[in-house]
Parts: sequence; structure tokens; C-alpha cells
Amino acid sequence: MRFSTAMQRFATHLLALILGVVLTFGTLRVSSSQADPAPIAVSPVENSGTLVAQLTPSSQGSFVTKAIAQTGAAVVRIDTARTVETRRPPMFEDPFFREFFGDRFPEQMPQERRVSGQGSGFIIDTNGIVLTNAHVVSGADEVNVTLQDGREFEATVLGSDPVTDLAVVKIKGASNLPVTPLGDSDRMQVGDWAIAVGSPGGLNNTVTLGIISTLDRPSSQIGIPDKRLNFLQTDAAINPGNSGGPLLNAAGEAIGINTAIRANATGIGFAIPINKAKELKDILAAGKEVPHPYVGIEMRDITPELAKRSNENPNSTFIIPEVEGVLIWRILPDTPAAKAGLRRADIIVEIDGKPVKSGLEIQNIVEESRIGQSLTFKVRRGNDSLNIAVKPAQLQNR
Repeated sequence: MRFSTAMQRFATHLLALILGVVLTFGTLRVSSSQADPAPIAVSPVENSGTLVAQLTPSSQGSFVTKAIAQTGAAVVRIDTARTVETRRPPMFEDPFFREFFGDRFPEQMPQERRVSGQGSGFIIDTNGIVLTNAHVVSGADEVNVTLQDGREFEATVLGSDPVTDLAVVKIKGASNLPVTPLGDSDRMQVGDWAIAVGSPGGLNNTVTLGIISTLDRPSSQIGIPDKRLNFLQTDAAINPGNSGGPLLNAAGEAIGINTAIRANATGIGFAIPINKAKELKDILAAGKEVPHPYVGIEMRDITPELAKRSNENPNSTFIIPEVEGVLIWRILPDTPAAKAGLRRADIIVEIDGKPVKSGLEIQNIVEESRIGQSLTFKVRRGNDSLNIAVKPAQLQNR
């Protein structure tokens, strides 16, 4: 009897334990099926330019989804073509070649071939005004634009400026087009989100995500000294074909124009700040030349220590004044600097009363000056201090 009662109690406890396990398992399954992990989205913080993570339902999508939904339709692919004429190889002019083969080859052997190119751009006006890079449309005699929805249009280049690598293109026969909102690149901070949109390798509507890595990166530091720009640097993937496409902020506003990459590195891309494009877009759209004052000198930053070290070198070809400033390394012929009387080995210490310590400072002062308006260069030449008036001229493709 005791054995029977004990068995009954054991069976009762065992049943309760089994039911508890089953109910617990069922509860875990329901919880996991009804509550998917919430993705992390971001929203801008008032007046800070930084982003704070917040949990939001997955149905709302990420900030990238919202940015592309707002702007993606205004990003276009640009296809170009140009005719290149080639003449017979120089070896045909070699006397030995002509003696061996005779005159079986005509004096001129012009050949034409079509060269195609591809890039990106983005619409900034409902009537089809597109911003892109100058190098995307350079020399093109045929320009075609493809919209995100697949429509294709012929286009024409209204204006192009190689110095800033900016161009404005007009889509023919189009209206009521989507536009890209333009942001304020001066408000960007290192670490802010950066979204690159374009057609790398002909793959339309490609989106990559990164951050702003550096602000105001001088063109001279990235290997393109013929440009006069300070770039936004980003690690958002930029590839051939991205050129001319927008770099967006977290709100979907264009804050840059994707332009260049570092060929020997990964995750180093550069974009023209959108505020520079804002300054020049109307000038380019009107087909006018963008003013670029220049004086015509090559420079090296110098300190008293560097100058002393150079002067102590027995192989040095000239004596450098041991002061802080900017050394004139070379004077380009037939330029404002040459005409004004600046010389190699002069040290520029001031311009219009403002001390200068780097070539970048001088370039910025000259760029912001007016063509034909004199700038007073204070220079040290040997033991003498001179004030020389230099009138900047329009920079040409030298």
C-alpha cells in the first residue's frame, strides 16, 4: 500500500514536471516568433550634426533607406562618347624605316575612333539641370543621361570647369523631374554618416555607406595639384563610374560630389564639397568662365631651421633667408609673378599685411582675390625686405 501511494505521488510530480517543461518551451517559442530583433536606426540630434542610435520597428527601415527614398530617383547615369583622331606612328618618319620600306605608306594616315566613358550625376532642377564632374564630360561630343526609372535622354554640357572639376549638364526634352536636395557641407563633422550613390561599373543605383573621414583635405595632398579644392574625405566605397554622383548626409541631402579615389589604398575617397558647387553652378549653367586668379609660382614651405640646413649644404645653389615663410622655388615664365619681378629664392612672409606660413595659405589668398587687382607681396631677398605688387591673372590650361 505504501509502495502504491509512493508511486502515485512520484507519477503526480513527474507529470507536473513534464507539463512545466512543455509550457516553458511553448512560451519561448511564442516570444521568439512574435518579437523579431529591432534594428538600430539613427536620427539627427538638434544643432549637433551627430547621430544617436535609437531602436525602431524594422518596418520603418534605416536612415539610409529613407535617404535613398528621398534622393535616389534624382541620381542619373551619364554615358559619353567622343571622336579621337590618331595619326600614323612616329616610326614612319624614321629615315631607316622609310629607306627599308620605301614610300609605300602615305604621308598622312589619319584614323578616327570612338571613345566612350561613363559616370554619374544628380538632378538639381525639375527641368533637367544636372551636376557632375568636369572629367566625366570632358571632350564629349555626345552625352546621354539615364534616369533611375530607365528613361534615356540626350543631354548637352552647359559649362565645365577643369580647375574645380565641376560641370553642369542639361537634359533635353525633360520636365517635372525629381531633384536632389542640397545640404550644407560646412556643417559636416568628422564621423558623420556619408552615403555614396552612383553607377560604378555601369551598375546603376548602387549605394554604399561610410563616414566623413576628414574635412578640408587639400588637393595637393592627394596627388592632384592642378585642382584648387579642399575635399571631403570618406570611406564610403567609391569606384570608377561613381564620379559625379552625390555624397549624401543622413538626411538624404547632397553634401558632396564623388570625384576621386586613392588608387593604392582602400576606403579613401574624395568628394567636392557641395557648397563649392553652389557657388559655381549658376556660372557654369550660363556657360561662363569661372574666374581663377593665379600668379605663377611654385612654392615650398620654409622655416629658419630648414633654411639654415640648406645654406650649410655645400651643394646648395642659392642662399635662403633664414626666416619663416614660403620659399619661391620656381617662377613660371610669362606670368604675373615674372612680370612683377618676383624671383626664385625669395621668401614670401606677408600678403597685403597678412603673415603667411604655407603655400596653401597663399593659394587661398590668391584664389579669393580679384583678377587684375594688385596684391602686395612682402618678401625677403637676401638681407633686403621688399614690397612687390602682383596683379593676378586668369588661370589658363597651362
